[in-house]
Formats: sequence, structure tokens, C-alpha cells
Amino acid sequence: MGVDVVDVNRFRQTVERTPRVLERLFTVEERALPLRSLAARFAAKEAVAKALGAPGDLHWHDVEILRGPTGAPVMTVTGTVAAAAERLGVGRWQLSLSHDGGVAVAMVVAET
Repeated sequence: MGVDVVDVNRFRQTVERTPRVLERLFTVEERALPLRSLAARFAAKEAVAKALGAPGDLHWHDVEILRGPTGAPVMTVTGTVAAAAERLGVGRWQLSLSHDGGVAVAMVVAET
């Protein structure tokens, strides 16, 4: 399991100071979302890394979190993240995102 919390205002300041960080962290589809949703997705990507034991070779774009047909977040893992998950026997992911009061939080469960 991995959990991460992001201060939305601090995240906004980082983006304003270094706009290219969005390209480094998010896929083209993710970048179309509002900033507070991006903050929650950044928290989710960090939570995924924690759930996998924080290997240092994960690529940000190898975790993509978009809105599914019902509006709920849908996570796809590829590349480095999929390989790390396979090594650990992860076959299913659970994801919860929330943002309120200037804070974004994500909880990820990697199931075998």
C-alpha cells in the first residue's frame, strides 16, 4: 500500500516556477486536467512508487491516471512500473484520489 499527500498551493508554485515539470510528470492526456486533479495524480504516482517499495528506476509517464466513463480515476501502468509490479506479483491495483481544502491525497493498493 502507498499513500501520498500534496499541498496544492505548493504544487501550483512549482508549476508556475518550472512549467516544464508538467511534461516530465504527466502524459499529454493527463495535462489536460485541472491543476488540483494533477496534484492528486502526482500524489498517486508517488503512492504507486511507495506501494512497489520505491525502486529508483520508475518513469513518471509509466503511470497514467485518467477519468473513466463514470468519472472515477482509472490507472494504467506500463514500462518500468509494469515491470516492477510484475516482479512483485502485482496483478491488480486499487486507487483512491481526493482533493479538498488545498490538499490532494492518493491511496494505492497493489494486490497480488
